[in-house]
Amino acid sequence: MMEIEEVNNYESLPLLSLNHVSLLCRSVWDSMRFYKEVLGFVPIKRPSSFKFNFNGAWLYNYGIGIHLIENPLIDDFDTIIEPRPINPKDNHISFQCRDVEIVKGRLEDMGMKYVTAVVEDEGNTVDQVFFHDPDGYMIELCNCENIPILPLSACLFKPRMSSFSRAVFGPAKCGLVENAMMESLSMDMLDISF
Repeated sequence: MMEIEEVNNYESLPLLSLNHVSLLCRSVWDSMRFYKEVLGFVPIKRPSSFKFNFNGAWLYNYGIGIHLIENPLIDDFDTIIEPRPINPKDNHISFQCRDVEIVKGRLEDMGMKYVTAVVEDEGNTVDQVFFHDPDGYMIELCNCENIPILPLSACLFKPRMSSFSRAVFGPAKCGLVENAMMESLSMDMLDISF
């Protein structure tokens, strides 16, 4: 696992990893079956010291937990009555997987709808599969490890303004947003230095 150390004015928190994701669901049993059969999670014991006054379940696998909290009135809080379209740009939980084709085959065998996407960056390709759980939460399975994780500070700055006559060369190339941030930082530094 790669950790990125950023230099800033704040001392970083002693975080280790993501522990769990908590999800409201209409039916604990339907959601448990989904996370077990589709994603391979295993139900685990909830701590007896907690006085749970609601139906729920904890599941675990792949170093992460899923905590399900039953709320049959979940639709009262959601203004969307019809199922949302599967949109890769919507909120979602993403899991790494070794073989996206196996995932697609399993989803087809189960009669589940899904959408695929491909991300390409400098010769690296990431295959993505998006689908919904029984309560409409979007799940992504991908081989995202194919694209290296680079801190912005390691990105090649390509100035877009005509006032810069030469490019600054660096170890890696980054996208439009990263370049705009570096350009803004450079301009701020020029303002400070004069």
